[in-house]
Amino acid sequence: MPENRFYTAFDFATLDPRPQHEGEYRNAFQIDRDRIIHSSAFRRLQNKTQVFLSGEYDFYRTRLTHSIEVAQIGRSICAWLTQQSEVLGDDCFIDADLVESTCLSHDLGHPPFGHAGERTLHRLMEPYGGFEGNAQTLRILTQTLFSEGRNGMNPTRALLDGVLKYKTLFAEKPANKTNHYLYNDQERWLDFTMGGQAFPIEITPGKARNGFKSIECQIMDWADDTAYSLNDIADGIHAGFVNVQRLERWAEEQTLSEDDKADVAFLCKAMRENRVEGRLNRLIGECIRATTLVPAANFLSQSARRHQFVLEIDPVQRRRADLHKKIALDLVFLSPQLQQLDHKADFILTRLFEVLRDRYIESVQPKGLHLMPAAIEKEIQTGADASIRARLVCDWIANMTDHFAFRTYRRLFDADFGSITDFV
Repeated sequence: MPENRFYTAFDFATLDPRPQHEGEYRNAFQIDRDRIIHSSAFRRLQNKTQVFLSGEYDFYRTRLTHSIEVAQIGRSICAWLTQQSEVLGDDCFIDADLVESTCLSHDLGHPPFGHAGERTLHRLMEPYGGFEGNAQTLRILTQTLFSEGRNGMNPTRALLDGVLKYKTLFAEKPANKTNHYLYNDQERWLDFTMGGQAFPIEITPGKARNGFKSIECQIMDWADDTAYSLNDIADGIHAGFVNVQRLERWAEEQTLSEDDKADVAFLCKAMRENRVEGRLNRLIGECIRATTLVPAANFLSQSARRHQFVLEIDPVQRRRADLHKKIALDLVFLSPQLQQLDHKADFILTRLFEVLRDRYIESVQPKGLHLMPAAIEKEIQTGADASIRARLVCDWIANMTDHFAFRTYRRLFDADFGSITDFV
């Protein structure tokens, strides 16, 4: 295969030198992908909530199956752009392995119980530097992916840039924004990702800075939008939250355009004919073909071709995705059943955090009940301040699967739970 001129040494660079193995058959992007796939953080996604609690039914999507679907869509977008764009070709193309790595890792930092869990941990960690799923993904990749010695995978600059949807630090975020930031101590990796170049004054913290994305990040973002705007609807239909009667009643209460009404009618027809999966899968192909590469210029354009393009999305598909997300929000996520589960998730994570905060964060107690693994306890004991200790506690909670969080809660608070068989 000819050398890919789209990337240079700048893109393949890592913050720390990588050992060179004799006979290595993979490039740096393929090594990144393989390390992600074979990590425990990736495997844990199989038991983390996407829409419905993992394990509730075996055919609903989890964070793992969602990430795999996003990766497939991302790779397909790369192939489509190479075929369609005049500036890409056999020796100059967006690397599908890099995009796959970005897609597979984009949800690594999500805690148990989906977005409800993320909101709860953000609230609880606000005094200690916050919690944000994208920032936690960066922390996993750079600091904790391989827990032995708390080492990250030393990812390439291009992968870091692909994962970094948000580039505003916690200390910089606008006061009225509750999420979409990086942790303050991640400035080192942000600075490396940007090649040491400061953001121009017009790219201000918040929306402008968070909107500054490499082409691989833009592809991942649209692949993610495509997957959950269609697949959340499919899962909602299979679970009975969305049916013809509810959807038609919902549509009557909205102010919809003629195009929106036609899309609602399309969904209703698919449900009546029991052809939901096939019809929605066809729309995935339309979302892939809705992408176009448009030249752009910014302060990193001279350093990386990854910042020389914007991914333009056909407005028809963008509108349809927004409509599907609105349907899923109103009929699924805001349903009493899921709101009750969100309340339960908030209650469980709050109780867990409060117990661990009293034991490990606010005061360093060399002796006491051993509520966390010994290796983490030892590291917490050396934490210089409450924020460092809180981050270590938060790491442990955020790594939990849904079921492990339930079991840990029951061991601590359920008087009827805790026989010797419960610990196997």
